[in-house]
Amino acid sequence: MPKTKPLKAGRERRPGKKNRHLIRNILLTVFGVFFIAIGITFFIAYSNIKGAINTNTFVPTKLKKSRDVNSVLNDGRPVSILLMGTDTGELGRSWVGRTDSMILVTINPKTKRTLLMSIPRDSMIAIPGYEDTFPQKINAAYEYPANGQGHPETTIRTVQKWLNVPIDFYVIVNMGALEEVVNRAGGISVKSPLSFAFSSDTAHAYGAHLYRFTKDSDQYSYYADGINLTKTSRVMDGTAALAFARMRYEDPLSDYGRTLRQRLILEAIAKKAGSLIPQIINQRFLNSISKQAQTDLSFNDMLALGSKYRSAIKRIDSDHLQGVGYKYGLISFEIIPTKERQRATDKIRKFLGLPAGQTGPKFAGTVSNGVVIDDGTQDSTATAASQQSYTYTPPAAPAASYSSSYTAPAYTAPAASSTASSAPPVTGESSSSDDSTK
Repeated sequence: MPKTKPLKAGRERRPGKKNRHLIRNILLTVFGVFFIAIGITFFIAYSNIKGAINTNTFVPTKLKKSRDVNSVLNDGRPVSILLMGTDTGELGRSWVGRTDSMILVTINPKTKRTLLMSIPRDSMIAIPGYEDTFPQKINAAYEYPANGQGHPETTIRTVQKWLNVPIDFYVIVNMGALEEVVNRAGGISVKSPLSFAFSSDTAHAYGAHLYRFTKDSDQYSYYADGINLTKTSRVMDGTAALAFARMRYEDPLSDYGRTLRQRLILEAIAKKAGSLIPQIINQRFLNSISKQAQTDLSFNDMLALGSKYRSAIKRIDSDHLQGVGYKYGLISFEIIPTKERQRATDKIRKFLGLPAGQTGPKFAGTVSNGVVIDDGTQDSTATAASQQSYTYTPPAAPAASYSSSYTAPAYTAPAASSTASSAPPVTGESSSSDDSTK
């Protein structure tokens, strides 16, 4: 494994060629719910499943837990799990990657409710222990210390300090087996929050293997050659689910809209968890899952989740941290203002049955390199001419929403010379960063 060089503040490292990982940046949160929802089935094939989980998937951290998680599980108290999606194709990759999708899952068996709180990947933070690299994006915390290995404990420590909430467990996943999971579930039905088209080949609204989704409908159309209708359906298979979750460029809410669609897929799969039971009790499938996931949930922890917490996934609340667009130099960030972090902290702690508490420091760690950022809430004053800030207005509702007047651009076949690489890069990032949205 090549040695990883320390990152420069605010810079993104994207090794590899374009299109190497077309399904990067999307959290396979289904595996988090998979581990939670099917614990009861472990009783059926105990020995085989235990071997697949404990041998290949279980990876404890060196981080001391913020509370006694064994006591939490034994007592059936609310539990939190940080789900992280890496931006590489496999966990056995040749570079570290970043956690470009993050969802903090809070499961409360007492109220039979589960909360999914998405954390924007571009949130500006000072990584605790590495504050001299400020400003950084929260998805980079996984890369520190920069020694060629992934470090979930660095991300966990950052989120815990930033929001002042305990994180009991983590799950790291990628998209490698999503198609198989959705297909084994017999497909899923999801009502789209907006109308859009997406090609699995180009990651835009043109090209072969084109999918068209319609606002407020679960029916979609598929065009194998990008022009002629191949089929329409109300049930997404694995490839359709990937297309639905991946689109970013045509979404007026950008990455916020994408994380909303990811949560919709997660909820749809969670509702069909029961139908997965007869499909998953075999060594081959579990071995394939273990190659796509890493967690500090032991086999016995999963048993406890399956027996005491499974009723909580019947009611899922979806939410996200709403940031403020901000540019530092040529890099685009999202600053999560204090008021918004406090709202999220209050909600998460309430789901966990914990007393109210003040949210954490604005950037998690204490900035030590003299950089001062204004987040639009009068917390501080900008001092760099290259900074561009925006006034923060608290969201009217916690969930992302779309204007009823929005319609995705009509499809126009590209000229013969057009290619996927002709798409404009994300503002403030290099052309190689464009690949990070796929």
